[in-house]
Amino acid sequence: MTALEIGIDIGGTKTHLRAYDKAGSPHDFILPTAEWRVRNWEKDAVALLAIAEKFAEGAQISGIAVGAHGCDNADECTAFQTALERHAAFPVQVVNDAELLPAALGLSNEIGLVAGTGSIAVSRTGEGRMLVAGGWGWIIGDEGSASGLMREAGRAVALHLDYGGLADEPLVTLLFKALGITSSARIGSSIGSSGGASALGSHAHIIFEAASMGSLLARQVIRDGAKELADLVARLKHKGSEATTVVAGGSVIASQPMLWTAFADQIATRFTGHVAARLYLGPPVEGACRLATRLGVTTIGGGLPASYSS
Repeated sequence: MTALEIGIDIGGTKTHLRAYDKAGSPHDFILPTAEWRVRNWEKDAVALLAIAEKFAEGAQISGIAVGAHGCDNADECTAFQTALERHAAFPVQVVNDAELLPAALGLSNEIGLVAGTGSIAVSRTGEGRMLVAGGWGWIIGDEGSASGLMREAGRAVALHLDYGGLADEPLVTLLFKALGITSSARIGSSIGSSGGASALGSHAHIIFEAASMGSLLARQVIRDGAKELADLVARLKHKGSEATTVVAGGSVIASQPMLWTAFADQIATRFTGHVAARLYLGPPVEGACRLATRLGVTTIGGGLPASYSS
């Protein structure tokens, strides 16, 4: 049988495995992350390798590359990779899931920015040092993500009403309906008890609907979210990133043109041609597949190959 190079994208909600057969056709397997991940490196490594072996259906595995949501610094990537290496008879590599976005486009050491349920931006220096901005969770961060936008929509609505704004403003109406709010005094508590980032973020579409209805509040929330996402890029540049491209992806920015356009405008204005913004609409697992084919390259600190450009 042809040996398989398997790419794996571990998201907060789902885990996506992909491998290509000798004819170049992709084969996929998707399962809920909660079915196997317990947030213990050793147990997760054993469980993930068992899933990969089942996916391979008896074929030899020549390498696995993993983009993992929740591996938010070099130490966490290394810890998970080391656990996998203890049980695997083939090369493995672990990166943050945001790094799959530039990799999917064949780009090396560029910035991957995820704006989905949460938000984070990641890049590598030429020496392979991992640089991270954001990824703090929706309570204090994740600006520009579904959960972060909803948090800020609640704040915008509360301030609007506190200043005597009209209750029939579209964002006010849709927010109250979506979260079952009956009084402005309950906006904060309703958001706080919404059930977490995924549950709160599932309502983010109302912000874009309100903006389409003419809501100035919603449009400002979107513009502010885009600015905060661009701030993630600025922070990486401040930390030493030499990236000239930021590849954005994730469920919100990929599905909401208003957010993408506002983000692209922010990048063009703030970086004046020094950083280009690109939107990746495909499955991030494609980036993991590209990395899996390059595991023969000598690896350096953090487990990332010195180059994974095409």
